[in-house]
Amino acid sequence: MSAAAPAGRVTLVGGGPGDPDLLTVRAVRALADADVVLYDRLAPHTTLAELAPRATLIDVGKRPGHHAVPQHEIDALLVEHARTGAHVVRLKGGDPYVFGRGGEEVLACRAAGIPVTVVPGVSSAVAVPSAAGIPLTHRGVSHLFTVVSGHAPLTDDELDRLAGLGGTIVVLMGVNTLPSLAAGLLRHGLDRTTPVAIVERGTRPDQRTTIAPLDGIVVAAGIAHAASPAVIVIGEVVGLASAGEAHALATIDRAGALGVEP
Repeated sequence: MSAAAPAGRVTLVGGGPGDPDLLTVRAVRALADADVVLYDRLAPHTTLAELAPRATLIDVGKRPGHHAVPQHEIDALLVEHARTGAHVVRLKGGDPYVFGRGGEEVLACRAAGIPVTVVPGVSSAVAVPSAAGIPLTHRGVSHLFTVVSGHAPLTDDELDRLAGLGGTIVVLMGVNTLPSLAAGLLRHGLDRTTPVAIVERGTRPDQRTTIAPLDGIVVAAGIAHAASPAVIVIGEVVGLASAGEAHALATIDRAGALGVEP
């Protein structure tokens, strides 16, 4: 009779918004115990050799318009390595359950009979605005915030509800769809002077913030050459941002004049 295969397991780890110092204590412990780490490009991977010194490191990161390793292959890799008896850590940017496909990976592991646990991470939806000095809620200014994916353009129904909801709008993965988002929100009645911030590479040393009113943000983004990864914040709370929190600030004033500060 052959010996039973060793029991492996999978841990989905939220790596936070980018700065390795924002990894949770539980995340650091999981990485230290890992035999294999599958990591995304937005996860804090530059220090992985130190954080997971005995692990095999596998880059499965997706880039805009280019998925080097499709999701179903990532699911298969998790199961394949766990079945060898390994402790497999899936390191993801932000939180695994906030636009991170963590739910799909958990279901794939469960279907294969692989034990899986989830370590929550600090979501870029809240951490990046904070790093730019933007409070998502503020008494008398905003008592709610809504997080949406900008990966694909929103429908007219979604835009109409979003424009009328009030509070703060946070958009992840929205740089490429910003023109349609801004036009749609204007079309559905959001005030053209509503301030918008694009925070690129949030929490990292080269973080940069671009700020303009809604009807000028696309022009400002073009001048600043704004690019992913970035978090977009729309709402009056952007007016509370401290320029001192940004490495560079591009602004369009309410009269439409453009200025750029280094």
